[in-house]
Amino acid sequence: MTTKILLNCDMGESFGHWKMGDDELVMEWVDMANIACGFHASDPHVMSRTIKLAQHYNTQIGAHPGYQDLIGFGRRSIAHTPAEISELISYQVGALEALCRFHGTSIKYVKPHGALYNDMMDNLEVFEAIADAVSDFQVPLMILSSLDNQRYLDIADKHDLPLLFEAFADRAYTSNGRLAARTLSGSVYNHSDDIYNQVMQLMNYGSVTTIDGERLHLEADTICVHGDNPQSIALIKKINQELHSNTMNK
Repeated sequence: MTTKILLNCDMGESFGHWKMGDDELVMEWVDMANIACGFHASDPHVMSRTIKLAQHYNTQIGAHPGYQDLIGFGRRSIAHTPAEISELISYQVGALEALCRFHGTSIKYVKPHGALYNDMMDNLEVFEAIADAVSDFQVPLMILSSLDNQRYLDIADKHDLPLLFEAFADRAYTSNGRLAARTLSGSVYNHSDDIYNQVMQLMNYGSVTTIDGERLHLEADTICVHGDNPQSIALIKKINQELHSNTMNK
């Protein structure tokens, strides 16, 4: 593969006096910041601080909307009609966009969070409701790269909506191209070597090795990394330098 793959990271997920993640340390080493919009995490002040931090490092700002579920961190599905899905997306993305304008910038893409992200990939009705809302902001929608990207592209084309295809650095894949459920042993990589190797395989060969040992080809515009501790931040820095070195060599 010769195209540059960008790193994205979930950020701005603190709330009030409660802190999550080390945004100040990781922002320098990623290309795209997925900023929580207040429903699964964050608040206006955290959102504002994260926007300014992204501006400092010239990192793209993306909206990261989820279900209204602070206690469950947006990892629980909540039943909504398609119209309600569109409204909750529009509400959250609009809030982040308003704060971006306050700071003289704008959002560059949208990436749903947690259970909403999974529901979007499993249910085309949910995907279309999200696509309908995001298209009004005239920015791309980030979704999981899968074996059947075309069915999402077909819906996105109806809404004149660009898509960004994403792979994950620290999650195991099943043979059907989906992320292995978090409840499954080995579904989340905790060792730096496993994460680094998966990123290098994506970068050099456009593939991952599934949890069953099969080789799965994926088209990825961006790779999601997580910076929760000093070890993960050091790894993100290493991956960033490897990606940029690879791009310059090509």
